[in-house]
Amino acid sequence: MTKILLIYTGGTIGMIKNPLTGELESFNFKHIHDHVPELSRLNVHIESISFDEPIDSSEMNLSHWKMMSKLVAENYSLYDGFVILHGSDTMAFSASALSFMLQGLKKPVVFTGSQLPIGTIRTDGKENLITAIEIAGMKDENGEAILQEVAVYFEYSLYRGNRSSKISANQFEAFQSPNYPELAKAGIHIEWQKDRLFRSKLPQLTVFTELQNQVALIRLYPGMNFEVYESIFKDARVKAIVLETYGSGNAPSDRHFQKMVTDFIENGGIVLNITQCGSGAVQQGIYQTSSFFERVGVISGRNLTSEAALTKLMYLLGSTDEKTLKESVQVSLVGEMD
Repeated sequence: MTKILLIYTGGTIGMIKNPLTGELESFNFKHIHDHVPELSRLNVHIESISFDEPIDSSEMNLSHWKMMSKLVAENYSLYDGFVILHGSDTMAFSASALSFMLQGLKKPVVFTGSQLPIGTIRTDGKENLITAIEIAGMKDENGEAILQEVAVYFEYSLYRGNRSSKISANQFEAFQSPNYPELAKAGIHIEWQKDRLFRSKLPQLTVFTELQNQVALIRLYPGMNFEVYESIFKDARVKAIVLETYGSGNAPSDRHFQKMVTDFIENGGIVLNITQCGSGAVQQGIYQTSSFFERVGVISGRNLTSEAALTKLMYLLGSTDEKTLKESVQVSLVGEMD
């Protein structure tokens, strides 16, 4: 029988209402079949591990990503797939991070959660959980896992983890993959788009947990006072800056801003240019307002999401030297960009 490990980190999906107090409380996932009896019909053996204290996803940090990746690595040979239950607010960040931390996957790691607690009548949690487990256990005609990467499943859609973003706080369709199509759609059947699935060339699982978070994110906006941000560019602790620019990578031709960027790069810093648009890609040099970036060595992030850009830099800062980092950040490592 297919074996799936549930890893509960926290989040809405793991909440039920206390009948005495009316308060939402985390429940014990070892008794998951009591709350979701439909799971017994999947013909899948399910075991669970929970964080000692459930984490609100707004509290998620590098230490939690390290815990998740280690749990997958330590149990990798024991299970056919992994489902990580996670709060939706930072799920795309965690899925992106683990895609870099767990390279060489030959088994699925599926993130899911819910907008309503699993103990409420109208919850989306049951469907998300059941289908995520089903997806994590699915194999092809050769007995290999169909999914062999980190993914996010939410409201009938399966997305590549490092291509996903949360786009709604109050709709069940909370996630989208703005620049990469769905990996699968759950209708009457699971409809796979197998040509879109990632396959690692690494022979075995490679786990890296020492991310470095000396990364800053700056979103441009009209009327911006660049002097306010000067300290970020001059702070020796900051090794890389992600700039969320306009459209296809454009920025104002402010001399003070340009000097800050130039000095930062000349002192060994990395500046990664991504678009703040919901979809599309950076194409530096098409317009005069982005040609400056090309001249001084700003790196085009092409169609990276903010979540993937930040976590990719954290991974590369921890795993490579300066020269290799500049080369690697421009290459798709785990299907995170085109």
